[in-house]
Amino acid sequence: GGLRAMMMRRTLGGLCRRPGAALRYFSTTEGKPITCLAAIAWEPKVNYWEDALSVEEVIVDPPKTGEVRVKVTHTALCHTDAFTLSGEDAEGKFPCILGHEAAGVVESVGEGVTSVQPGDRVIPCYQAECFPEDQAQDHCPRCRGYRIGKTNLCGKIRPYSGSGVMRADSDVRFRSAKTGEKLWHYMGTSTFSQYTVLHQESVAKIRPDAPLEKVNLLGCGLATGWGAVSNTAKVEPGASCAVFGLGAVGLSTIEGCQLAGAGRIIAVDIDGGKFEAAQQFGATDFVNPADYPGKSIQEVIVEMTGGGVDYSFECVGNVDLMRAALECCHIGWGTSVIIGVAGAGKEISTRPFQLVTGRTWKGTAFGGFKSRTEVPGLVDKYMQGDVKIDEYITHNRNLSDIDEYI
Repeated sequence: GGLRAMMMRRTLGGLCRRPGAALRYFSTTEGKPITCLAAIAWEPKVNYWEDALSVEEVIVDPPKTGEVRVKVTHTALCHTDAFTLSGEDAEGKFPCILGHEAAGVVESVGEGVTSVQPGDRVIPCYQAECFPEDQAQDHCPRCRGYRIGKTNLCGKIRPYSGSGVMRADSDVRFRSAKTGEKLWHYMGTSTFSQYTVLHQESVAKIRPDAPLEKVNLLGCGLATGWGAVSNTAKVEPGASCAVFGLGAVGLSTIEGCQLAGAGRIIAVDIDGGKFEAAQQFGATDFVNPADYPGKSIQEVIVEMTGGGVDYSFECVGNVDLMRAALECCHIGWGTSVIIGVAGAGKEISTRPFQLVTGRTWKGTAFGGFKSRTEVPGLVDKYMQGDVKIDEYITHNRNLSDIDEYI
């Protein structure tokens, strides 16, 4: 909660090698279990920053029909991982292997997989996407909205990724090497492991020259922020925007507003030290609610903009901020987009008058991007210099250091 989300991403490199060892590709492991290191969350922990993860050996089973086993080379820490680890996530299941923002190389594929092959560079995607041929084969009724272009939400895989299992047999592919206990999957990705198994619908193949230590950030936060602006809100040149929360998602939302040509971008956070970073990504103004005692932040923004902003984005997961973000929008046309994930059981509220007078309240998942189709294009944009990634990275550490940085 609050506005304390991680300011920028920290990536964990070295996942597939022990310190001092060379990075190797295991061409002889196809069809066999692999023993490797993973950060296990044995149980939820409110103080998740205090030795909540245990790096130890796990056994990763071979992929079954429709599955892909990936060697994870780099993964990033996302606030959503910490959110689940804290016990606030209603779908959190323990023990599990967290992690959902990563990049790696395909080690092997299961029967029926045609979209990728061993050696391909890929980005695991928690937001799965089934291709038309997949839909025709499975006659998936949940894909109707996807086929007609109304959503990027694929219902084929979601029931399984939300339950911590794989679709082929409703079982897991991870076991503790020490005890043999099953370990639940997380968001269909589980990237805090040197190897992971995913549904082929959750694997985006990317160009072979993409630097995995950079583009792993496209698996969640940066894509979410950019897409919330371009796909969900559809910000137009000259628009005014307010962004609540200056973690990596908030900063990428600011960058998205800047790329869209927004005329004014107001960054909102209780940490004044974040404004310099926000400016780097395109913010024009900074508002710290602590500087306005006795006044709501929506009142402050409405006054400073002469009626409210055209678009606002809540990037924290705080229900009070969600209301503030809506109510700081201009009467008649203002649109507010909820990006942050609130705790289990939380509810949002506002007076109906705020909506009947023309404001729009929207939500977004993965910024509206279709993962397998559009993530490769985001990689291309980075390679062409059209979007930032390097500037979001503050640390590179080994998997063994994960407890120090989560």
